[in-house]
Amino acid sequence: MTKRIILKLSGEALAGEDKVGINNEVIEKFAKEVRAIVENDIELAIVVGGGNFWRGRSSKDMDRVTADYIGMLATTMNCLAFADAIKREGLECLVLNALDLRKVTGLFTKDEAIEALEEGKVLLLAGGTGNPFFSTDSTAALRAAELEADIVLKATLVDGVYDKDPQKYDDAVMYKELTHDQILEQNLAVIDATCAALLRDSKIALRVFNIQKEGNILAAACGEDIGTLVQ
Repeated sequence: MTKRIILKLSGEALAGEDKVGINNEVIEKFAKEVRAIVENDIELAIVVGGGNFWRGRSSKDMDRVTADYIGMLATTMNCLAFADAIKREGLECLVLNALDLRKVTGLFTKDEAIEALEEGKVLLLAGGTGNPFFSTDSTAALRAAELEADIVLKATLVDGVYDKDPQKYDDAVMYKELTHDQILEQNLAVIDATCAALLRDSKIALRVFNIQKEGNILAAACGEDIGTLVQ
């Protein structure tokens, strides 16, 4: 049976050391890993954040709804750029958007998305959920439930889920396995509560891993025991 996964990438990951915008070397490296995943007969849909262009929640003087819609547009820019890099790797790729921007992307529907995956196309899922107040982590969980994915892979800048921020505390301890309930009960900040609850209720596993280590996207997609497994 073909494995179907949702990969969640932050916008910051596409910026690399530049911190803002899109780093061409980074996005080309990710596109090569995407090709390797597809060559392993895995169906892949990717949710990308927009933080390399816009951090709406930090815009305290702006209306939150307006800020969140700008963030959705930022995810669209990232998906278009990533799709271009993936196509240059010789793969078929489709950008489907929760926002109606049909001059530049398709409009997300479950049926079209599943059909594209079954045809071997890579999906880029833009525009978040199409609603304010929801993170792109929650988008990944929602799309995973809709598309009946086997697992959500969340790429981060650390090795997995820790009991506290490892970038601030030298004694932070990484978990190898957790449950969704533990994420919620211990308020572990790796994903938001909406995402954790939706994955739990949909019985979909989550693997959190370090994207900065080359080859980790492919390793996670192939089921290697890296990072933290939440199920």
